[in-house]
Amino acid sequence: MHALPSRVDTGSESFVRNREQNLEALAKVHARLAKALAGGGDKAVARHVARGKLTPRQRVALLLDRDSPFLEIGALAGGHDGGHPGAGMIGGVGRVSGTDVLITASEATVQGGAINAAGVAKSNRLAQVALENQLPTVHCIESAGADLPNQADIFVPGGAGFREITQRSRARLPTISLVFGSCTAGGAYIPGMSDYVVMVDQAAYMYLAGPPLVKMALGEEVDDEALGGAAMHSRVSGVSDYLATDERDALRLGRELVAQLGWRRRGPDPRGPGDAPLYPAEDLLGIASADVKQPFDIHEVIARIVDGSRFHAFKPLYGPTLVCGFAEIHGWRVGILANHGVLFGASADKGAQFIQLCNQSDTPLVFLQNTTGFMVGRAAEEAGIIKAGAKLVNAVSNSTVPAITIMVGGSYGAGNYAMMGRAYHPRFLFTWPNHRIAVMGPEQLAGVLDLVKRGAAARKGVPVNEEELAMLKGMLVGKVERESTALYATARQWDDGIIDPRDTRTVLGLALSAATCAPVEGTSAWGTFRH
Repeated sequence: MHALPSRVDTGSESFVRNREQNLEALAKVHARLAKALAGGGDKAVARHVARGKLTPRQRVALLLDRDSPFLEIGALAGGHDGGHPGAGMIGGVGRVSGTDVLITASEATVQGGAINAAGVAKSNRLAQVALENQLPTVHCIESAGADLPNQADIFVPGGAGFREITQRSRARLPTISLVFGSCTAGGAYIPGMSDYVVMVDQAAYMYLAGPPLVKMALGEEVDDEALGGAAMHSRVSGVSDYLATDERDALRLGRELVAQLGWRRRGPDPRGPGDAPLYPAEDLLGIASADVKQPFDIHEVIARIVDGSRFHAFKPLYGPTLVCGFAEIHGWRVGILANHGVLFGASADKGAQFIQLCNQSDTPLVFLQNTTGFMVGRAAEEAGIIKAGAKLVNAVSNSTVPAITIMVGGSYGAGNYAMMGRAYHPRFLFTWPNHRIAVMGPEQLAGVLDLVKRGAAARKGVPVNEEELAMLKGMLVGKVERESTALYATARQWDDGIIDPRDTRTVLGLALSAATCAPVEGTSAWGTFRH
């Protein structure tokens, strides 16, 4: 396996421009992240800390092994239409007592940790991560239950979370709940369905209905401690398995519980040395086009994320607009599919064959997506671009080895599907800040609208209202541009988060570590391939 050469000119005008614009885009991401990290704001956090509590992020940090990274998922989920970035909860994969686990933490400083609609969607995504990658789960809970004014958007889909906890338990994927504060109604059912429950004395409470509702419904006078306190549940009801003296003690117990699980990786361990690439990750800011209409050499990206910059290209002379090949990332062998231009029939054929080969050898897949979609036009249609594209989508749909997708540029049309977009269930999907996603580019959509309106006017025998058409096209372009950005997409949970391009190799390593906790088994079963 040979090292890829690099021809990047870090002093070129395009490199400098890309770097500046990508840093500007990252600054917007960091500003949104700062709001998520701030929780409910200074006053809410101060009140929380004044009660002798750790912040939710402090809880996560103390739960993790010392100096262990945390692969956060959905950090900016729900940050649209006035919602708080992060959807009122923290979630991701980290190492606890030497074991990769799925961690969630209620953001108790945001509406008391109440669950909103975006939080339900995020919870369901995190549950999917735990199940697919066969990870134990640790919940750090302090939740007021459902966001009642918006209960209509929460009640029905929210029930799936309880079902999934017990289904994971049946699959021998235990859930550990550490209860730090009040957990009411649905918030109580999360620990109630868990395999292990730890409650903090004189601080944690669980009940289906709090004292005010009990009084209203039954006329019964009862305080929090008697109704659902940690001591009562540990000594009387048996809902709690362990009574912690304080929050740090609860986290200690959580770490001990993970350690006693005796968890082991069911997939392959890294086999290579995991040596660093030959070229600096810093270059990625200048390599990636800030304007996705401008192409860039995907080989330069690969050279900065794979071990030793080594890459064994598969069919390098055939279908060159889809780069396929084998490499290692932090020691894990992977098959890479990366866009290097529009997808032609030959590119799709090559990609489908390569996915079959990776399944044959139980090799995880990494997709580097930067696509305008499939080639169009009479020649492409006569050559069977639809059946070639269907072949690649078939392979992507039925592949069973873990797949990780990084959106390094544009994601348009059926190219999104063929390159393992969100709907095709990659284990993890992250984006760069320059990412754009839509059915097609705004200019193309406006052009289609122009042709449709002019055609309709011609059929009616009436003149085109040029002023009205120009206004409609302008509105459409603006709307699509707003709805195509990485920030728009991540708020709606079309991905697992926006990452700094310089962190791509680290993110892939963490994702591969999580994915290989489950068995890595390919398939030889496919849908019908058209020929």
